[in-house]
Amino acid sequence: MSQLRALVAEELSLPVDPRVTAMAEAIATKYAPASRAVLFYGSCLRQKQLDGLMLDFYLIVSDYRAAYGKRWLALANRLIPPNVFYFEHDGLAAKYAVLSEADFRRLNGPETSNVAIWARFAQPSRLVWATDERAREGAIDAVARAAPTLLAAAGPRPGEAPFDLWRRAFALTYSAELRAERKDRAGSVVDVEPERYERFTGPALAAARTLRAHGNWTWRRIEGKGLNVLRLAKASATFAGGADYIIWKINRHAGTAIELKPWQRRHPLLAGLSLLPRLLSSGAVR
Repeated sequence: MSQLRALVAEELSLPVDPRVTAMAEAIATKYAPASRAVLFYGSCLRQKQLDGLMLDFYLIVSDYRAAYGKRWLALANRLIPPNVFYFEHDGLAAKYAVLSEADFRRLNGPETSNVAIWARFAQPSRLVWATDERAREGAIDAVARAAPTLLAAAGPRPGEAPFDLWRRAFALTYSAELRAERKDRAGSVVDVEPERYERFTGPALAAARTLRAHGNWTWRRIEGKGLNVLRLAKASATFAGGADYIIWKINRHAGTAIELKPWQRRHPLLAGLSLLPRLLSSGAVR
């Protein structure tokens, strides 16, 4: 694991656009003194483009009760992690998810069958803010668990080429969530940075061989899609403009032209429930 951890630490420390760092600091300040670390990930990192898009962050906190003034938010975050919020800073828009240090470590590891966290952090990310060295080291340790968990869950096949393994692994995780992206998106995640996955293959596989991934892919699909619905319902109370964002993302990735009606903006949870059958039947969400 030491070689893999060194690769993760190096990757997490790579520089980002100063506006990303400024936004991360603003998010952390909002939750001080509970804030521990902020990680940047997702399509904006891959595309190296910020303007006109929504940045993706994870805020890691010491404890949910310490992070929130409202008890129900702490309870919601503990029962169905993470909570997701909308944020604007210096002309840029973002969404950030909140996890405790304990949950961030656990959800990156093989003890959880839900793919949401370890699938994302098996991909590149950046540690753009940390309150101290202990928080930084904890974040590195947690992220270093993600890639071995992904590969252990995918189950390497004899003679399988490294890139094919990563593509298949991400395709499996995409199938375990409600996704608006094209079916080839899992492969494009690997293809945009192939040298990165080449470097990670050996150390991640070595660590994966010591793991026993929890659950199977049938259960992961049932659990993952069910949790996605619950998180969307919860986001209707925490995410300003959530319905518009979800439809924007679906239209962007699936090539659809769905428009929300005024009542759907006023009642995002009902909007999501009313749109879901149409989205599933059309293939816009899988």
